[in-house]
Amino acid sequence: MTDTKFTPRVFSGIKPSGGLTLGNYLGAIKRFVDMQGGQFETIYCVVDLHAITVWQDPKELANATREVAAGYLASGIDPEKSILFNQAQVAEHAELGWIFNCVARVGWMNRMTQFKDKAGSGKDAEKASLGLYAYPSLMAADILLYHATHVPVGEDQKQHVELTRDIAKKFNHDFKVDFFPETTPVIEGPAMRVMNLRDGSKKMSKSGESDMERINMTDDADTISKKFKKAKTDPEPLPETLEGLADRPEARNLVNIYAALNDMTNEQVITEYAGAGWGRFKPALADLAVAKLAPISDDMKRLMNDPAEIDRLLGRGAERAREIAQPILKQTYEIVGLLRS
Repeated sequence: MTDTKFTPRVFSGIKPSGGLTLGNYLGAIKRFVDMQGGQFETIYCVVDLHAITVWQDPKELANATREVAAGYLASGIDPEKSILFNQAQVAEHAELGWIFNCVARVGWMNRMTQFKDKAGSGKDAEKASLGLYAYPSLMAADILLYHATHVPVGEDQKQHVELTRDIAKKFNHDFKVDFFPETTPVIEGPAMRVMNLRDGSKKMSKSGESDMERINMTDDADTISKKFKKAKTDPEPLPETLEGLADRPEARNLVNIYAALNDMTNEQVITEYAGAGWGRFKPALADLAVAKLAPISDDMKRLMNDPAEIDRLLGRGAERAREIAQPILKQTYEIVGLLRS
C-alpha cells in the first residue's frame, strides 16, 4: 500500500516507435482517459528517450512523437486536466535516471525479460545499446521523478514497475529516508493485451509482417471495418460460457476487444452473443470499432496537420511537469550529497 503522505498521482507513457495500434489504445490510452479528472493527478508522457535505445531516423522520430501526442489528444486526454509532454523536454528524467543507474544492481537488470526478448543472446546481445540494457532504470526515474503513486500498465510491463519499487526501497534504505513512494501497478480491464488479428497467440504489434494483423489508430472507417470482418476465427460459434473460449485464442481476442470498446465485461459479451456465428458477431464488432475509433483517427489527422500546435501543447506540458520534477530532483541531489551552488 502506498504511503498516504504522497499525493495520489498517476504517471505513464508510450514510446514513439512504429505508430499507434488498437493495443496502445485499449491497453493504455483509453485507461489514461478514464483515470483523468478523478482522484488522481494525471501525468502522461511520450517517452522519446526510450525510443532511441534502438536506432531511430531523426525525422521519423519527431513525427512519431507528434503522432503519439495526437493519439493522446484525439482519444480524450485534456491538456488542462492532465500534464502531457514528451520526455526529452524535461532533462530531470535523464538526471534522475543516472542516479538510479547507481542505485540499481546489475543482477536486477539481468532479470529483465524484455531486454532478453529484444536483444537476443550471445553476440547479438553484445551489439545492443547500453541504453536498451539500462532503460528500466530510466523508466523508474520517469515514474519516481513525480512521486507517482500509481502506474497503469499492461501485464508485460509489471516487472518494470516492480523494479521501480525495488529502486525506491533501496534508495530510501541506503540514505535512511522515506522519500520515494513504492508505486502501485494498475492492471485492469478485459483487453489489457490485445492480440494479433491473424494469430491470436501473438500480441498485436506495430512491426508485424501484414497490416491486416493490426488496427492502426490512423486507419479510416473502411479499413477498420474490413480488418475486423477478415480477422481470423475458428469454425465454432461463440460459446455459452466464458470457459468455452479457453482454447480459442482468436475468438477470445475478438470478445476481449468488443468488451473493451463497449465498456462491458467478457461475461456480458458472451451472454449477449452466446451461440452466435461469426457472420453475426464480426460485423457487429466492425460497426462498434468504426463508431469508437474512426472519430479518433479523423481527429488525429486534423491534429497532425498542425504540428506547431502539438509542439506548443507539449512545450506547455513540459513546463508544468518541471514544476513538479525540479524540486523532487533538487531534494534527491541534497539527499545523495551532490552539490549545486
